[in-house]
Amino acid sequence: MSARRIASVVLGLVCVIAVTSAAVGSTAQTPATIAEIQGASHISPLVGQSVNGVEGVVTARRTAGGRGVWIQDPTPDADIATSDGVFVFLNAAPVAQIGDLVGVNGTVSEFRPGGDPDNLTITQITSSNASVTVMSSGNPLPAPIVLAPGGRVPPRENIDDDGAGNVETAGTFDAVNDAIDFYESLEGMRLQANDGDVVGATRSFGEITLLPDEGSWATGLRTARGGILLGGYEDPNPERIIVDDEILRDLAPAPRPAKAMPDMNVGDSLTSPVIGPLDYSFSNYKIQATSTPLFSPGGLVRETTAPTTDHEVSVATFNVENLAGTDPQAKYDHLAELIVNNLRAPDIIGIEEVQDNDGVAGGTGSTVVDASVAWARLVQAIQAAGGPTYQHRQIDPVDDAEGGAPGGNIRVGFLFRTDRDVEFIDRPGGGPTTETTVVAHPSGPRLSASPGRIGTQSPAFDDTRKSLVGEFRARGKKLFVVVNHFSSKTDDQPLFGPAQPPTRFSEVARHGQAQVVNDFVDSLLALDPDANVIVLGDINDFEFSQTVDILEAGGALRSLVKDLAAEERYSYVFEGNSQVLDQILFSPNLVDRFLHIYDVVHVNSEFADAVQASDHEPSVVRIDLRGRPAP
Repeated sequence: MSARRIASVVLGLVCVIAVTSAAVGSTAQTPATIAEIQGASHISPLVGQSVNGVEGVVTARRTAGGRGVWIQDPTPDADIATSDGVFVFLNAAPVAQIGDLVGVNGTVSEFRPGGDPDNLTITQITSSNASVTVMSSGNPLPAPIVLAPGGRVPPRENIDDDGAGNVETAGTFDAVNDAIDFYESLEGMRLQANDGDVVGATRSFGEITLLPDEGSWATGLRTARGGILLGGYEDPNPERIIVDDEILRDLAPAPRPAKAMPDMNVGDSLTSPVIGPLDYSFSNYKIQATSTPLFSPGGLVRETTAPTTDHEVSVATFNVENLAGTDPQAKYDHLAELIVNNLRAPDIIGIEEVQDNDGVAGGTGSTVVDASVAWARLVQAIQAAGGPTYQHRQIDPVDDAEGGAPGGNIRVGFLFRTDRDVEFIDRPGGGPTTETTVVAHPSGPRLSASPGRIGTQSPAFDDTRKSLVGEFRARGKKLFVVVNHFSSKTDDQPLFGPAQPPTRFSEVARHGQAQVVNDFVDSLLALDPDANVIVLGDINDFEFSQTVDILEAGGALRSLVKDLAAEERYSYVFEGNSQVLDQILFSPNLVDRFLHIYDVVHVNSEFADAVQASDHEPSVVRIDLRGRPAP
């Protein structure tokens, strides 16, 4: 996400220049109001035309990046579908000040941030070939539209129900019932959100996500820790509103900071209104705050799971977010502290996103795939934090064939303890392109290689981390554990993009990957229906998704997150939506015969980026391998 954001910023600057130089429009100038420029649509009915005498009060200024001013008509029309605010893009820092009544001559254009087709456009007036004239100063600003009953309340479930394919070219513009049209009808206008509940913590680029009015009119299910749950595709919680800090960064003392938003966690509450013009970037509508929000901390603390008893075995999954051999020691120490103190040093941990020894620092020209430095440093950090001595197992991938950060060569692997009657059964033969199979044996099925990779021959795993299977013996019972990191959602169309409904392109790969894993589990269960199989990792899909349906098909597996109360089902927070990506699944014998307790340990995703060790939550399950007591 961060890399995409940086790339989009660079492209956005290029796109601004291109729009400015090309926006010559017609030579005849048309008198127009802001509402006439905006129109009741996503694309201005006057796009490409030169307009003059466009009057508005300056409500906010941008002095860096996309320089310009937001202006709003002090005498708006009565149509809620047509915005009365617009951004005026300038080639230089604006002279007009907040409260100035200005007259603008320029060309109407539609700016698509980053040139990214997954972004909607922003209607703006480009004034490179015209002028901004200050007519008077010290005018009162138009009253902000309050996002609340008595002001305007966005649709709380539906983003767009036209299903027309592209909201910019087809469908019905419905500012009452479609959230994407609702926000478009307010583009550039001053909005106000009161008593905001933080449901998305401060990101490294300075955004937070809020539910106004303490979420009192939100319909989505709230989590136990103050978030809002993504409970299905049918309700993506469009009542969330993102607040950005681009104006605040402009106002900060030089040099311009990377962010100016205070660090806030999920569960914090704003004690001051957020007021600012409605902007759009990175596929989301956002309020650009004109003053730094004040907030009251909610007291969120990192969870700690229960310790593993002497008769249990504990198995966990943890995405360590691009852990490279070159990372600062502080990241290793933070991960180690979470593993030792919050996860209580599980017996077996499936680890995702370990990079090679030089990580992205090696760039695409590096041929390093060995990750021994990262594994050794993590093991040592755990020891230094007072934890046990772990061993690890993994298989180096083919260079630049697993996706992720270029040159990083991320892979999955295992950490395991040997001081608690847990043994890794090593079987030679595993390699980056060698497919692991199940071998019949008088003592029961075994792996052709342990550790071994699966998915090496499937096109579904092209440019994606191959799954890794290991054979364990724990407290006298054999366990087959498969650690996964399925394809990410990066290529999916966004919720608030032109394409409606958005297409989840990345599902195709995950469905194929899930099928490979399901087939592998079936091959184990065909030889031994009572085989103890654990499939875990970053599945990169929701518990209600078809990906998980495929994993569970035929009764081969059961996702344990489904056994939690609905408000507890999340391991990741994206743009304020708490959702499931990381999962642990059991084969029928483990589900039916052994008591187990599953826990998503919330230690990362609800906290500001500055204090995260990863953007994912680890999960852990404790299994009583003595078997269920007799009824």
